[in-house]
Amino acid sequence: MGIKTDITLYTALTPNGIKVPILLEELELEYKLYHVKLRENEQKLPWFLDINPNGRIPAMTDTWVNGKQHRIFESGAILEYLVERYDKENRFSYPKDSPEYWEVKSWLSWQIGGLGPMQGQLEHFRRYAAEKIEYGINRYDNETHRLYNTMEAHLAKSPHGLLVGDRITIADIACLGWVANHDLDGVPLDKYPYLEKWLKKLLARPSYEKAQRMLS
Repeated sequence: MGIKTDITLYTALTPNGIKVPILLEELELEYKLYHVKLRENEQKLPWFLDINPNGRIPAMTDTWVNGKQHRIFESGAILEYLVERYDKENRFSYPKDSPEYWEVKSWLSWQIGGLGPMQGQLEHFRRYAAEKIEYGINRYDNETHRLYNTMEAHLAKSPHGLLVGDRITIADIACLGWVANHDLDGVPLDKYPYLEKWLKKLLARPSYEKAQRMLS
């Protein structure tokens, strides 16, 4: 049995959508899962926009100390909320204002502002665009490789093969769904041995398999 919470998570199986279930499983929290029907544009319905005005997944509700339900949206904000409220022993985080605490925030922002948007655009132009536009494919392929090179160089210097310190953090979890999609998006890892080792380490954890299974 996990730790009881009032969390309801609204998500689906996408690189962003899988982040939060992975962390919830790692934290051993009980929660309700609502599988949002993206193909039916359920995320654009008024009831969902009340939870996330931006109409994107994931989104989450929880009950705070005042007994009132509140919402958290955007994957990075949800990950930060969960570790700050529920990871009191810093199993997947670091104490506030430690150097590692800010390093995690830096890599989380890097994923949200860089890796996700750039690989997401590559995925669109390479896999889904109605018209094949070489400029778009080349631009976002090059940028995705640049970002993978950034991770590769950093992981090569990491004593534990992780983004920050000696433990898996929300920085690793945030990047996992995107790097796990590298084959689908046409980004081979043959030039990134440290990144590939990092990926295998995270994919081997039960939390990833369970999150995939629940959302499939």
